[in-house]
Amino acid sequence: MSDPMTVRRATVGDVELVAPLFDAYRQFYRTPSDLNLARTFIRARLEKGESVIFIAVLANGTATGFTQLYPTFSSVSAAPILTLNDLFVAESARRLGVGKALLRGAAEYGRANGAVRLSLRTEVNNTTAQRLYEAEGWKRETQFYAYDLTL
Repeated sequence: MSDPMTVRRATVGDVELVAPLFDAYRQFYRTPSDLNLARTFIRARLEKGESVIFIAVLANGTATGFTQLYPTFSSVSAAPILTLNDLFVAESARRLGVGKALLRGAAEYGRANGAVRLSLRTEVNNTTAQRLYEAEGWKRETQFYAYDLTL
């Protein structure tokens, strides 16, 4: 990447940088584009302190990716964990180390804040992301099944 990149924690002042990436992320998962919904959702998470968002920003101010972490707890470990719910890299910045930098930033944040693990889920057919996760030391869960109940 010719333009230096920085990964930093997003603030409410970064909503306009994060929202288009969040909207593109949702489209990747086959939801219609809705930039106003993306802005509202991201703003609410940041204002309420309900999530931690890291953004990758080029020196020219262009945001190239983001990850969103939701804090929760492990009852068995009796300790905090983080759910890495969202990770997205703009198509123009893929294969340039942005995803790796965001994953590393999330892991550093988790360690610094006493989390015992980061967890994530991805679609079975998202093999590109799976290769990145595994290259960064993430292990595929094989002991438990995941279930969802649509409400």
